[in-house]
Amino acid sequence: MKTYDLILVGGGIVGVSTALQLKRRNPGAEILLIEKEALLAQHQTGHNSGVVHAGVYYQPGSLKADFCKRGAAQTIEFCKEHGLPFKQIGKLLVATDAIEHERMEALEERCSRNGIKTERLSSKELTEAEPAVVGVGALLVSATGITDFKIVTAKMAELFIALGGEIKCGQEVKAIREKTHTVNIELAGTTVTTRYLVLCGGVMADRLARKMEIDIDFQIVPFRGEYYKLSPRRNSIVRRLVYPIPDPELPFLGVHLTPTIQGFITVGPNAVLGWKREGYGRFNFDLRDTAEMLKFSGFWTVMRENFLNGLSEFKDSIFKPGYLQRVRKYCPSLDSTADLLPYPPGIRAQAVKKDGTLVHDFLFAETDRSFHVCNAPSPAATAAMPIGEYLCEKVATRFGF
Repeated sequence: MKTYDLILVGGGIVGVSTALQLKRRNPGAEILLIEKEALLAQHQTGHNSGVVHAGVYYQPGSLKADFCKRGAAQTIEFCKEHGLPFKQIGKLLVATDAIEHERMEALEERCSRNGIKTERLSSKELTEAEPAVVGVGALLVSATGITDFKIVTAKMAELFIALGGEIKCGQEVKAIREKTHTVNIELAGTTVTTRYLVLCGGVMADRLARKMEIDIDFQIVPFRGEYYKLSPRRNSIVRRLVYPIPDPELPFLGVHLTPTIQGFITVGPNAVLGWKREGYGRFNFDLRDTAEMLKFSGFWTVMRENFLNGLSEFKDSIFKPGYLQRVRKYCPSLDSTADLLPYPPGIRAQAVKKDGTLVHDFLFAETDRSFHVCNAPSPAATAAMPIGEYLCEKVATRFGF
C-alpha cells in the first residue's frame, strides 16, 4: 500500500491553498488532497458573497485581523498574476442614526489599529458618492474588493496538480486511525495511508476531529445566510459594496448590497439557524445534524442569549417585505419585493463552545500526526493564503515536514 507523505482533507479554498503551499515548500513530497464532493469548492467557498475583505471588523492582534489584511493583498496579487477576475471597488459602512454613528467611530478606530485606511464621509458626501444610499455618515474602505473564490480555488488546484500533487474527489472520510508512524484514512471501499494529516473540514470540522478522538470543547452550529439577487433593472443602483453598521453585540454583519464580479448585485445575507449542515434548498432538515445540535449544551445558551434577534431573523426569512426593509434603511429607493429574485444561500460553519461562547477567531487543534482547522468562517476565503502559510509553518515545526 502506498504511503503518502501528507494528506489533506477538504477541498475548499483553505484546503487547496494549503495543499499548494505545502507542495511548493516540499516539491518532492507525495501529497494528496481528498474531497468528499464530486467537485472542489462546493460548500462555504462556493456559497459566499465573493467579497475580498479588508479586515474592518476583527479584533486587533487576532489571527483574523492579521490573516485578513495579508490575505486581501495576496488574493489581489494572485488574481493579477493569473488573470483571474477581480475588482477593487471599495466598501461603504453606512450609519443611519446617532447610535450607529457612534459605532461607526469605534469601527474607524479599530481600522486604524489594524492599519486599514478609511475615509469618513458626511451625509452629503455619502449621497454624492452613492446617490441611492442615505445615512448620517459613512466610512469608505477603499481596500475592499470582489472576486470569484471558486475560480481562485480552481486555479490553485491546477497549480497544485501541475507540481505533482494529487486530488481525489468524491471520497468521503469514513474513519481515521492514527498509529505511531502513520495515519490510516478509511474511504468508501479503500484505505489510504499517510505520514501526516491536515484537515480543513469546514462545517464538518468537529466530526473529523471526533473521528480521531480529540477532546474538543466545541461543536459546529450551522447558520444559513440567505441571499437575494436584485432584478437586472437595479444592477447599477450602487457601484460599491454597501454595508450597515453592525451591532457589536451580535455575531453577524447585517444585510448588505454586494456588486458581484459577474455583474449583478446580491442582497444579504441574513443569519438563520440551519437544521442541516449542508442545506442549500429552501426547506432543509437533517435528523442527525438536528439531533446533535439539540443535544449540545452550547446551542441552548446561544439560542437563549439571542432569542429575540433569532426570531427577527426567522420572521424576515419567510416574510420578504421585512427582509427588504432592512435594506431600505440605507437604500430607500429599493421599494419593491419584485426586485428581490431567488439566489442560493450559504452556510456559515460557526464553532460554539460548550458554555455557549461563539468562537470568533480561527481555531486549530492537533494530535501527534495531524493538524485540524476547527473554525474558519468568514473571512476564511480572503485569508486562505495566510491560513495556508500558518499551517505550513505548524506542520514544519510540529512534524518536521
